[in-house]
Amino acid sequence: MDNPKNSVLIVDDENSGIMALTHILSSEYTVYAAKSGQDAVEAARRHLPDVILLDVLMPEMDGYSVIADLKASEKTQNIPVIFITGLNGVDDEEKGLALGASDYITKPFSSAVVKLRVRNQIKIINQMRLIIEKELAEKSSRAQIEFLSRMSHEMLTPVNVIMGMTQILKISDGSNETKEHLDEIDTASRYLFRLINNLLGISDKNDSMFTLVNSAFSFKAMLRDVLKGIGRNMAKKQHKLVIDIDPSIPILLIGDKDRLAQVIANLLTNAIKFTPENGEVRFSASLLYEDNETVTLQIEIADNGIGISKKQQDEVFSIFEQVDGSVTRRHEGVGLGLTVSKRIIEMMGGNIWIDSELGKGSKFIFTCKCRKDKSTKTA
Repeated sequence: MDNPKNSVLIVDDENSGIMALTHILSSEYTVYAAKSGQDAVEAARRHLPDVILLDVLMPEMDGYSVIADLKASEKTQNIPVIFITGLNGVDDEEKGLALGASDYITKPFSSAVVKLRVRNQIKIINQMRLIIEKELAEKSSRAQIEFLSRMSHEMLTPVNVIMGMTQILKISDGSNETKEHLDEIDTASRYLFRLINNLLGISDKNDSMFTLVNSAFSFKAMLRDVLKGIGRNMAKKQHKLVIDIDPSIPILLIGDKDRLAQVIANLLTNAIKFTPENGEVRFSASLLYEDNETVTLQIEIADNGIGISKKQQDEVFSIFEQVDGSVTRRHEGVGLGLTVSKRIIEMMGGNIWIDSELGKGSKFIFTCKCRKDKSTKTA
């Protein structure tokens, strides 16, 4: 939908004045008209125009009285008023500006001058609106993030207790049935723990506390650690895992190993979650670009699961808008890990995108930059 036109209220007790100004301005703006001071005040309150062009010499209620009424009302006090009048004395102009007018045009007027003076006021108004809208959006976002952070910290303590007591009971109780129930508790609590940590990741990033810690690491060793962490879920669903690592990737890289592992684990966990039993998950890493100091990696994680529609692909990286709730509930996920992953990748100088079709699986592709460790060459 196109943005609506800005609007102008023309106030003049003579039809000729209204017609002339309407002819000049109607191609750019929505134009309202009033032929008396009282009608002008009522029209301003009803239409809330962006600018008012106001004649001074009118019977019963002149322009000076009109602007005094407008500035006295909280509803209309911020509407810029341009006096447009035959009174051309310095005292008249000073009086108008003292009452709060934004500009003063004397008759006979030039069409070009009227257009420019109105356009200047409209430009100021639109810029102020953008600033206000941005401030309101930022305030709302900060409030949401602060809420997420507070609630996440509050939830971590009881979840840690549940996880700890579950492990103690699994060791002390020999009953197979009890162990099965404890395994279910353990799985659910670990999922909740990951979810809370993802919420903290979102709030930390927005509070400028989310930073990268760079050090030398082995890409292959990092990947092995990630695969150990997800191995149980993969074995449970009897998935086949195919791994392809470009041998030209340096053995040692310098970057944030833990954050990169977090992204890969999030994407692999999603691939496992949304792929039926006996499905296939593919992981590939290639050297996309290198120079004397840095390397750019491209990593792809593909599955043959349920897929994501084109519409949903635009939403999966959003904090407060996620893929269809019935799907995420059925597969135990809400996608917050994708939001965190996207932000980590962007901080690592990369991008992430999706190639997917409903019923035909998904491929998440991302790039990231790491520095070279000059002591080694390639894997």
